[in-house]
Amino acid sequence: MMDGDAFSRWLGIDILEIEKGYSKLRMTIKEPMVNGFTIAHGGISYSLSDSALAFAANSYGMQCVSIETSISHTRPAKIGDVLTAECTELNRGKTIGIYQVTITNQENKKVSIFKGTVHISNNVWE
Repeated sequence: MMDGDAFSRWLGIDILEIEKGYSKLRMTIKEPMVNGFTIAHGGISYSLSDSALAFAANSYGMQCVSIETSISHTRPAKIGDVLTAECTELNRGKTIGIYQVTITNQENKKVSIFKGTVHISNNVWE
């Protein structure tokens, strides 16, 4: 999946672990990722979370797309911070899956909490 995911590669995301219903990703905050307050733009942690959701939900081999997501930012991230996103499956049915992503920094302090709901299609990844 990462081979076809130009956006995750552009962000510099590294895959640390993927299992069924679980993923762990890492990336470093770079200067172009910050806003006018020199903290990471909220879209950066959102994007990392969304990628973690995608890798965890699609780990079963069935194509999944998000249908609802939300994020709470709990701490700012700064240039040079190393963020780790850990996505866990909360529930998975035939057509709907619910996931939570927690992002921590290099000091293991929470940066954000993300919840995502996906639609599970009948399409199989090849």
